[in-house]
Amino acid sequence: MKETEYAIVDIETTGGNASGSRITEIAIIIHDGKSVIDRFETLVNPQKEIPAPIFALTGINNEMVRDAPIFDDISEKVLEMLTDRIFVAHNVNFDYSFVRHELEKSGFKWTARKLCTVRAARKIRPGFASYSLGKLCQSLDIPLENQHRAGGDADATAILFSRLLEWDSGGHLQKMVKNTAQDQRLPPNLPPEDFDALPEKPGVYYFYNQLNKVIYVGKAINLKKRVASHFSGHKITSQRQNFLRDIYSISFEICATELMALLLECTEIKKLWPMYNRALKRFEPKYGLYQYEARSGYKYLVTGKLNKFQTCIEYFNTVHEGISTLISLKQQFEIDNRFCRYGITTAGENFPTHDFTALPEVVIHNERVENAIDFLLGNRSSFAIIDKGRSADERSYIWIENGHFYGMGYIASDIVFTEPSEIKEYVTPYKSNHYIMQLIKTYATKYPGKVFNKRHQQTTVKNISMSFDEADFIQGL
Repeated sequence: MKETEYAIVDIETTGGNASGSRITEIAIIIHDGKSVIDRFETLVNPQKEIPAPIFALTGINNEMVRDAPIFDDISEKVLEMLTDRIFVAHNVNFDYSFVRHELEKSGFKWTARKLCTVRAARKIRPGFASYSLGKLCQSLDIPLENQHRAGGDADATAILFSRLLEWDSGGHLQKMVKNTAQDQRLPPNLPPEDFDALPEKPGVYYFYNQLNKVIYVGKAINLKKRVASHFSGHKITSQRQNFLRDIYSISFEICATELMALLLECTEIKKLWPMYNRALKRFEPKYGLYQYEARSGYKYLVTGKLNKFQTCIEYFNTVHEGISTLISLKQQFEIDNRFCRYGITTAGENFPTHDFTALPEVVIHNERVENAIDFLLGNRSSFAIIDKGRSADERSYIWIENGHFYGMGYIASDIVFTEPSEIKEYVTPYKSNHYIMQLIKTYATKYPGKVFNKRHQQTTVKNISMSFDEADFIQGL
């Protein structure tokens, strides 16, 4: 590392993300591994207003930058100082993303090896309560003058870097500056050991913030590879930068199969409602089939939007699915069309009919409605999906009872079941929802040999052999 040179960089900006904010000040200190050999510092005209909170933090106002050079004017100088040097900063990805973005806007394609003094300090001097530049300088007795200005923070970072070089008996810095070092792509507040502990197996992972609250849940076929994908690339949106800054720790749970990981991910998102999970939050059925009894004694079947205060018979993703199902039931069970409603779900509604010609008898009509409902409910099967376990001496089980996801778990491979329903005594219960049942039905249809129901009264999990008519199973769903 003797001939290696470092560009220690600090910037001030108009905001927190490179795509929508601009640099207002930049300081670059060149360090040869022993001492500082060059320095550059300047205010920068961001060509936009500096927000009041930023002025309150940095003291840089619009008047101060009015006559300062724009970044285009200093871009060649910045590029010259950064070229062939290792880019060093406290929380390096923040400064790096801004500088790279500004250079691209000036027409320069630039990349560099990076070194984060936050991460380096955590490795070389572990145990401090905070690794913010201010708190770290206070703990290590490093002078920090003119804090929250590029020059002052860069000077303090240069002193910190010099000390880290002296203290680095374990060779951490040399490992960190390698081009392929995964550590340089990790979020600044994430301990490397959390990432290193991730296995290359299917499962569910959890990101936690500084308060140890879950902020994101994801599933993976390969946990280490999937988590690493969150930290790769050069996206500079504010959402992504905030997301990465909020990650302080990771935990995980290994699952035997991708399906079990999907089910666990879904149930955990519904239970924890993490702030950065959005896709599954939107995947909810919006319509349902309801039954109401009017004051006249006649029962109605009604489709409409879901109401959390009403219990529906069936869920639908679209209003068209609900209407089609109701039409099919009406025709199959000869229900008078006057007692079917499409799109009304108001509780207490009388559903008056103005056509009183040849109304069916109440008892006969209501029996037809009840038969239609029983038909829907009766087609909800109870069965298990049996698959490989996390090891050779266990198998995974998913139990579906009356068309609803009941639970899942892992059972020793030498346990024998005489009735499928016995499985539910061994699994962990979870809440069911429409999305989970769609996943299970799709999987069961694709892999019928993994389904265990009453047709198979006895099975040894170690040697599962199932052969039944897939069409019958699909109809049972």
